Amino acid sequence: MRFLVIDDDPQYRTLLRHHITCRWPQASIVDYDPVARGALAQEIVAHGFDAVLLDHAWTDGNGIDWLADLARRPGFAPVLFLSERSGDRATRRALALGASAALGKEKLQHTELIEALSAAAERAARLRAAEEGTEADPETHRFSGARIPGYRHVRRLAAGAISELYLAEREANAELVVIKVARDRVQEGELDHSFKRFLQEHELVQRIQNPYVVQLSDLGVSDEHAYLVMEYFSGGDLRRRMRAGISRTEGLRFALEIARALTVVHAESVIHRDLKPGNVMLRADGRLALIDFGLAKHPALELDLTDRGLIFGTPHYMSPEQGHGESIDARSDLYSLGVILFEMLTGQKPYSAENPMAIIYMHRKTPIPLLPEPLTRLQPLLQKLLAKDPNDRFESAAAAATAIEEVLRRLSAAELAA
Repeated sequence: MRFLVIDDDPQYRTLLRHHITCRWPQASIVDYDPVARGALAQEIVAHGFDAVLLDHAWTDGNGIDWLADLARRPGFAPVLFLSERSGDRATRRALALGASAALGKEKLQHTELIEALSAAAERAARLRAAEEGTEADPETHRFSGARIPGYRHVRRLAAGAISELYLAEREANAELVVIKVARDRVQEGELDHSFKRFLQEHELVQRIQNPYVVQLSDLGVSDEHAYLVMEYFSGGDLRRRMRAGISRTEGLRFALEIARALTVVHAESVIHRDLKPGNVMLRADGRLALIDFGLAKHPALELDLTDRGLIFGTPHYMSPEQGHGESIDARSDLYSLGVILFEMLTGQKPYSAENPMAIIYMHRKTPIPLLPEPLTRLQPLLQKLLAKDPNDRFESAAAAATAIEEVLRRLSAAELAA
């Protein structure tokens, strides 16, 4: 038996847990505090639960409004509504909206609760049985060529040459996650490059373990396809944020946070090697995190695919040395940061051409473009980040962060003086 309890009162959640485990000692119970975590994402249908217990009210929240929303979601788990008092107006409203049952919290009876949950679980079982054998059922846990139990397929997010990204609901806790699935199959008796990348990415991120870096929660192989499960960023990526428009100050603040993130990554001797707006993600609270460490480099985790002379990454954001397959260090990521900052400030990339090799050539040979008025005071910062020679760049991400912070401080002082 599996239950999701949506209630902001930890003491009452404990009481419900006591009632449930008295009847089902092995029951899995997931607590969800609506005040701390906000609304359930629209894609969530609590597919892995036998019932959802929903409180009637909390600070700035109304359980009836939530129930009305959940009832509109196809396939949502049965909901047991917990009203303030049995038989009150909210109870009647909840039943009209489709709640499996509605009980009063004030004088909750153990037998009544267990009977309601048992009925809800039977209803959930019937819904799952009805789904089996339908056209939708085979796709519920399938992601490209892999069937991954425990995750409900929501939609495909993106597709690349190496892997595909999917949005999924983790059935164990009704949370959204992103699943990266390798396009190529793992050959019997050996690990292909795609799976090696996934292994390396998992290992590197586990070494760092910092909020500035994406959180990974699962790694495996299913139907001969490697997959990696990571956190979902409801704020989208920096590219989407840039399309909405970024002010000069906002761009510098984003650059500062990226520099701080690189400071954390480089402290673990990791070079990202594919820093670009699409790999800078935003959480719901605005915090920033770096993703996609499949091309990252670490001295202790060298793979054949990172050998000298091979070029990996995105040409528009590559440092000159990376674009020419030369040896790189952490300062290569600082060059990529400079490209991102230039794009945030101007809305354009510093170098553009019809083919990737021409762009790579421009990174090495074409002078650093000048910022237009009134951004010229930021040119020295760009010159330092986008220097052709790594020795002319900031010596570290920490030094770059300090410089960006100083520019922000001077701009704030100038704006106040004006």
